[in-house]
Amino acid sequence: MEIGGRIALVVAGVSLAVMVFDAALRTFVLPRAAPVRLTRAVARWVRRAFSLVARPGHSYERRDRVMALYGPMTLLSIPAVWLILTLAGFTAIYRGVADVSWGTAFRWSGSALLTLGFATSEEVEVVAIVFVEAAIGLTLLALLISYLPTIYGAFSRREIAVTRLSVRAGTPPSPTELLTRAHRARFTDRLDELWEEWELWFVEIEETHTSLVILNFFRSPNPQRSWVIAAGAVLDGAALRSSVLNVPQTPSAAVCIRAGFTALRAIGDYFRIEYDPDPRPDTPISISRDEFMVVYEALAAEGVPVRPDRERAWREFAGWRVNYDAVLLALADLTMAPYAPWISDRSALRPPRA
Repeated sequence: MEIGGRIALVVAGVSLAVMVFDAALRTFVLPRAAPVRLTRAVARWVRRAFSLVARPGHSYERRDRVMALYGPMTLLSIPAVWLILTLAGFTAIYRGVADVSWGTAFRWSGSALLTLGFATSEEVEVVAIVFVEAAIGLTLLALLISYLPTIYGAFSRREIAVTRLSVRAGTPPSPTELLTRAHRARFTDRLDELWEEWELWFVEIEETHTSLVILNFFRSPNPQRSWVIAAGAVLDGAALRSSVLNVPQTPSAAVCIRAGFTALRAIGDYFRIEYDPDPRPDTPISISRDEFMVVYEALAAEGVPVRPDRERAWREFAGWRVNYDAVLLALADLTMAPYAPWISDRSALRPPRA
């Protein structure tokens, strides 16, 4: 092979190896949201394959069973693609450096990448490349193995809170049920504890679900539960508490709402979900005034102390909901969340771009 062709192969192989290592670093090590084209491409390919089986016309139960495997399958597919690309890249490097056949270069690359050691060369430059490839292969596998406990630890903490919410708000959780049960149990004056707990939950979600993005697609053990639905129920519950309940106002609910929509927007930014970052309080939301009034009357019928001025309550609720309305509905669509009033029972106003 001519020297120019060999140099081109080496450059192409090195570029491919560097691209893979950079993707691994940004995906698993960098502690912030960093969109990686290679990682996103793998996730999209796997999603399209799953979408062929979990079609919209099928029942939710069937789609949920299929999509429950999407997150874990994507997590395993990403390092598999990295290894394949690394294998291809170093095959080109060996071919260019040693000017051997493609078959020999492939055997050297596979032997080094998987640290099998059954095929190599005595040439010093080839041995040096073998060492580099073996180190990269071990690093990629170590990253996956070491981050699995991190991913599942974050998943477990998220789901504990989601399950606890079902005790207070039903399955799927409802803000109406949350406030009604709190009133029946004479727990209304202690709701601040709930808002403070979920404020911390939102803060953790913002960190884990943007740095470990695959967590967004890990589904709850119970098919009728979802972290998106739970987030929406808590935010709507805090918004109803601040706008409807005729009780002394405290800052906890408002702080919880701000922590919530900040977290959801941060996740939405990664998926390029469009929303108004500074909406006006009177901007239309996906919930109609009539739907709100049904909830208002239901709370009043249960004896929950409500404000007498319904119109003011509606305006204040809409002013809270507008901060997270669009991104909440889009995330529900993206994660194929189960049915829940005011969230997944309606289409997102601004669906995420592909």
